[in-house]
Amino acid sequence: MKKLSNNSEAISYTMRLLTLEHFLGMFSKIPENLNTLAKFKKNAKVKTSRGIVHLREYIADKAIVDKDIEMIYENFVGRAEYLARFYKVSLAVSDDHPLSINGRVDAMPIRSINNDYLVVYKNIIRNMFYKDILQNTKSGLENIPSFLDVLGDFYLRGIIDYKILTPSSLHYMRLGRLGSVFSSYYFRASIMNPLVPFSINHSYLKGRRIFTPTLGWGSYCYGFLECPMVEEYVGVDVIPNVCKKTAEFAEKFYGSKKTTIFCEPSENLLGRGSFRQKYREYFDVVFFSPPYYRLEMYSGKNQSTEKYKSYEEWLEKYWGATMELCWWVLRPGGKMCYILSGYGSENTRGSYDLLGDMNHLAKMQFGGSPKVFEMGNKNANMTKHRETGEKIVVFGK
Repeated sequence: MKKLSNNSEAISYTMRLLTLEHFLGMFSKIPENLNTLAKFKKNAKVKTSRGIVHLREYIADKAIVDKDIEMIYENFVGRAEYLARFYKVSLAVSDDHPLSINGRVDAMPIRSINNDYLVVYKNIIRNMFYKDILQNTKSGLENIPSFLDVLGDFYLRGIIDYKILTPSSLHYMRLGRLGSVFSSYYFRASIMNPLVPFSINHSYLKGRRIFTPTLGWGSYCYGFLECPMVEEYVGVDVIPNVCKKTAEFAEKFYGSKKTTIFCEPSENLLGRGSFRQKYREYFDVVFFSPPYYRLEMYSGKNQSTEKYKSYEEWLEKYWGATMELCWWVLRPGGKMCYILSGYGSENTRGSYDLLGDMNHLAKMQFGGSPKVFEMGNKNANMTKHRETGEKIVVFGK
């Protein structure tokens, strides 16, 4: 049982945040065979659903005019402008330090929780795990390339994804909105705004000891440790990099609070005698937003969607066992809270009633009926395979 704790053992702080200079440097080299407009027209390629074709063949077939190719080339060689703007909006972190929530922002009331409010609080999470969130996590339901893969193909290899050449994309580029094209079409792992767990705990759950059977890229840790009332946080995940950096994050910025991270499958923990004994009826709050089955495919071993080959097996052996764990560690009078919705794919017509299935598993352990609150998120293009209304579900013990 691999455990990282900011109280029981020393943590060597090695986490480095991504700087603007480094980010720009990742995409700075323009290939010699693409460094003029004439070379670009001759040597650039287009990635389609059927494979890679030469740009000159593709634009002839699609009747794309030279003026639009010149515009794309201007974006190709003037890449620093877009990349710097993206970094500022999505990755920039002030003074290499997480933004304070407590004392700076009022907690959202439980009936007004919105993951899209003050999204700048997501930046440090996205920065810490930029490669995992923007590149290594893949779409499981749709054939959508990841954000950094598309940027790398375009800027470093002159391979243009065909969606960049659609009439709507070209229209947005003419308006100077290249970012809208990249953001709307290409895949990025979802992130919970740390303001959400902060607000839910501050406004409603009121927990001092917190347990999360997933880490949510460290955003749960960030949000809960910002709560003045929280004294201890224990989290679980299977991605070693996420476990390590979350433990380092807690040690560096919230060292006065006790934090323990277990890096192993949550469904295994009830089989650990030391864990069962230490944490039986220990926590005031259990919180999580379940990973959506095959919606986001994470890198690394021990991933539940790789370990369990069907949705039904995943529910029973992963979440059935994890729900039992949640009941075991929650004290009488404590609250378990999770956030999720149903979801599906427009292309495959597959759908999953994860909300209903998770509620069924919870009722088997906790009994009774939960309190349910609506989330106020907007329906972003990148998450259109989910139902628009995520729910906050709270069970008591």
